[in-house]
Amino acid sequence: MESVKLEQQERVVLITIDRQPMLNALSRQVLAELKEAVESIDVKYSRCVVVTGAGGKAFVAGADIAEMQSMSKSEAEAFGSFGNSVFRLLEKLEVPVIAAVNGFALGGGCELALACDIRLASENAVFAQPEVGLGITAGFGGTQRLPRLIGEGLAKQLLFTGERISAQRALEIGLVNHVYPADELIPKALEMAGVIAAKAPIAISATKLAVEDGRFMSLDKALELEARHFASCFESEDQRQAMSAMLEKRKPQPFRGE
Repeated sequence: MESVKLEQQERVVLITIDRQPMLNALSRQVLAELKEAVESIDVKYSRCVVVTGAGGKAFVAGADIAEMQSMSKSEAEAFGSFGNSVFRLLEKLEVPVIAAVNGFALGGGCELALACDIRLASENAVFAQPEVGLGITAGFGGTQRLPRLIGEGLAKQLLFTGERISAQRALEIGLVNHVYPADELIPKALEMAGVIAAKAPIAISATKLAVEDGRFMSLDKALELEARHFASCFESEDQRQAMSAMLEKRKPQPFRGE
């Protein structure tokens, strides 16, 4: 892969989009490589994923405008559908995904961060959905994930105006979880990923599914879903040994995902 790098750090996978001359913009090739990278992750071994951009300037500065400029309607629909399928593949991974946003996260870059479970940002990060200024709508999920995350009113403001917001403003409105100095972002993201990777993977996966699927249900149905995921964990050796360790006041064995 030329523009997407995948690095295994013990139980954590670090995915880096590396197309620095184009500020890591998402072309068809980059999306295809990102798809390949996500599909290559062994979720039986890897327990958390961190996604970031190469260089200190951009996470992902949007989709590749030079590539989009001459697209026909049908080509644009295919491009949008492909981008959405790749982001959805990332979103539906069994393991948590952390976006380490280290600069511009514009358009498709913001949408990539939205497809992750947790968003961390450097102090120089900038977020925007500027598509209306180019005569188009957001095409990789921005009109759908942004309102679900920060509320319809604020999402419409950002989508209608295309305004850029700072990392601190993104933190205030709940778009990101934490803001760090630039040189601390990746270490902090890997630290959080390590904490997650040390927990029971069956329970983490079940928790992610409960949150993702339950938000589209009524509360009663969602609570039923939670009860099923809760019960499913009681079939695991991880649950049995961890609870025994707690009762016996000893440190549990490392979780094995069994």
